[in-house]
Amino acid sequence: MNLLKIRDLVLGEGIPKICVPIVGTTWEEIKEQAEEIVKLPVDLVEWRMDWYENVTEESSVINILGSLRELLGDLPLLATFRTKQEGGMQEFSEQEYCVLMNTVLTSGYVDLADVELFLGEELVKELIEVAHRAGVFVIASNHDFSKTPTKGEMIQRLCKMQDLGADVLKIAVMPNTNRDVLTLLETTVEMNEIYAKKPLITMAMSRMGVISRLSGECFGSAVTFGAAQKASAPGQIGAEELSEILQVLHGKEE
Repeated sequence: MNLLKIRDLVLGEGIPKICVPIVGTTWEEIKEQAEEIVKLPVDLVEWRMDWYENVTEESSVINILGSLRELLGDLPLLATFRTKQEGGMQEFSEQEYCVLMNTVLTSGYVDLADVELFLGEELVKELIEVAHRAGVFVIASNHDFSKTPTKGEMIQRLCKMQDLGADVLKIAVMPNTNRDVLTLLETTVEMNEIYAKKPLITMAMSRMGVISRLSGECFGSAVTFGAAQKASAPGQIGAEELSEILQVLHGKEE
């Protein structure tokens, strides 16, 4: 698996990097959360744009991105509009999504952007090309909030993301049994050892899947998501607690 360097951050080696989402509905909430997050032990920050009430206003989005870039300093910024069908907060047409993402990708303020695999192969390829021309890395993603697909299906989806040119491959699933969590972890190991040329992000959501958010260094997941005040997905742990646990699991050199 190749490493990915984003500013001073390297994905794909060592302790899983901690990403904390900003999930404010107004600029005031977004600013407050960003100011809190920079005080936490985080490695990158995600702006969940689908939470923002004025996300269709291009000038407002650009202004917020610029302000976040200044507030976050050298922390990498990931921009995400999570669609309704994959757990997001707002209904968006394909045209609205394309306009927003093109605005974000060419803004000059973001380091990474999330693009969902199931938006369709042509659209995903197009957005990845726009991103790469602008010097932005892409996390291709897939989220299943009802079940855990088979290992074969998950590997197929992750490989498709890689084939489409994504820089990071992400899948999040909902476990209904403990064996579902094992399936997700086995998928991570096999993908990492055999197929992946890019860093992986994998997780089983909910309380049942918490172990998958902590064990990335063992199984091959490069990033884990923690919370500041408000979680953006089931099973997220507070960033400070998450950092402490990851340090313990990593072990200190004597």
